[in-house]
Amino acid sequence: MHKPTLTMTTRLLAFTAFLIILSAPVSQASPASSLERTPESAITPSEKSRHTGFMQQIKDGNGDFDFVLIGDSITDAWPGRGKDSYSRFAPWKPLDLGVSAETTEEVLWRLLNGELDGIHPKVVMIMIGTNNLGHYRSEKPEWVAAGIKKIIETVRAKQPQAKILLLAIFPRGATSTDVTRQRVDEVNKLLPVLADDKNVFFMDIGPKFLDPQGNLPREIMPDLLHPNADGYRIWIEAVRPKLEELMGSPLAPAVVAAPSPAPVSSAPPSTNTLAK
Repeated sequence: MHKPTLTMTTRLLAFTAFLIILSAPVSQASPASSLERTPESAITPSEKSRHTGFMQQIKDGNGDFDFVLIGDSITDAWPGRGKDSYSRFAPWKPLDLGVSAETTEEVLWRLLNGELDGIHPKVVMIMIGTNNLGHYRSEKPEWVAAGIKKIIETVRAKQPQAKILLLAIFPRGATSTDVTRQRVDEVNKLLPVLADDKNVFFMDIGPKFLDPQGNLPREIMPDLLHPNADGYRIWIEAVRPKLEELMGSPLAPAVVAAPSPAPVSSAPPSTNTLAK
């Protein structure tokens, strides 16, 4: 009589434990910022994103793209958030290979797995690296620069006829005292040496987005990271002369007047947000 009672009790306890497990909240994964980085992280290709979609886009367009943009969400959002300015690229048959939240290694994976194949652009514009810093506290500026260097080398190897316009990482955070802004500045100091002014050219248009006090106005980047339509107009006007020189042809005319490249606004300090 005792043995069956023990078995029933054991089963009841096990079933109760099972119910407790089911009802317990699912634990969240550690945030990316807690992950450890190494010097190899930023230069080791890592798969992510919308690779299949880009490959289909290239196929559907028969590879007929003269201008390629490479980057993260800041580049990715341009056709939607800055339609009027992005439409000016139309004569150059642009291919936007920006993907939200990507780091240098994720861009590398895509470029090494077909997104630079079957096309013959005249110019490739690159702006990448803010997510390496925003997502990983342990990322060092020199590692980000190494990742950007690897991207340039990959583009040069796969598209030797193309000229490359490398842009400094855009400023982020409200003020010059923002910690991630300062880390961005450290990366940008390492980038000019990647240009040879023959095939690779470097521009830092970051100051165009800042007010005279060095603040980043929310009227330009509402979340202190991503440009709005006005921010994209500033971007295109800042790079237009160099791009037109490299492409050998003009952009389409602006459909709206561009705002002043030196907005006057004093943005309040804010905490860092992860790049998307």
